[in-house]
Amino acid sequence: MTLAFTEAEDDSAEAAPRHPLFADAPSSVSFNKLRKRLLRQVRQAIDDFSMLKGQKRWLVALSGGKDSYGLLALLMDLQWRGLLPVELVACNLDQGQPNFPKHVLPEYLASLGVPHRIEYRDTYSVVKEKMPAGATYCSLCSRLRRGNLYRIAREEGCDALVLGHHREDILETFFMNLFHGGRLATMPPKLVNDEGDLMVLRPLAYAAEEDLARFAVAMRFPIIPCDLCGSQDGLQRNAMKAMLADIEARMPGRKDAILRALGHAKPSHLLDPGLFDFSSLETVKRNDDD
Repeated sequence: MTLAFTEAEDDSAEAAPRHPLFADAPSSVSFNKLRKRLLRQVRQAIDDFSMLKGQKRWLVALSGGKDSYGLLALLMDLQWRGLLPVELVACNLDQGQPNFPKHVLPEYLASLGVPHRIEYRDTYSVVKEKMPAGATYCSLCSRLRRGNLYRIAREEGCDALVLGHHREDILETFFMNLFHGGRLATMPPKLVNDEGDLMVLRPLAYAAEEDLARFAVAMRFPIIPCDLCGSQDGLQRNAMKAMLADIEARMPGRKDAILRALGHAKPSHLLDPGLFDFSSLETVKRNDDD
């Protein structure tokens, strides 16, 4: 099934009844353009990477940040219009961070009638105990969170774990791997987990972080800041973010160009003999008449 976004559907989307999630959203032309652009990008990613193949039920990870709120809203909008034939279950993993407002997400999701699950696991204390002072928490925190989300997805009978990583996350990861890992790799929009029983999907792969930030403000999502990794300075990802912002400011459109490049790899023009058989290259002998 493809979800290619046609102009006719684009126009009809605005005429259709709004999901209750959008009841208090702005009716301005600028917001409608932003919403339509994000919907188009999500549908394009779902189509390009065959995210619906064999899928019936998705676990949507909801952290309380702008990206995951935006992801859930856009998926619910598509589902409301009959354009996303999967069940959605929102899930927040309460990781035991100090001052975490436990009431915000359950109340918000219940008010919208969204099927959801709130799971408490004190991974915060584990991270603080295992990581030395001054170390970056993100890697261990992410592994612990992902393991719990996989477990919850299985318990909820879901086929996929759906995450809110966007264009900038993908680009920053690419440059982190390039500069610090010595490899060409990034967050793929679709992958199978190590156990082989769940898909991991990133429908926001084409969406710009700036657009998601504007969307979150307009929608007045009850944002919950991260008191763990959000409290650390000097992270490598921050350096990549600043570098990309500088490149974009100097040469507008470069972020999209780099993202397109990630989808147009030419193994014969790289240096990996595992991807291209350089030993099989042969020249063609020319005769005197050529």
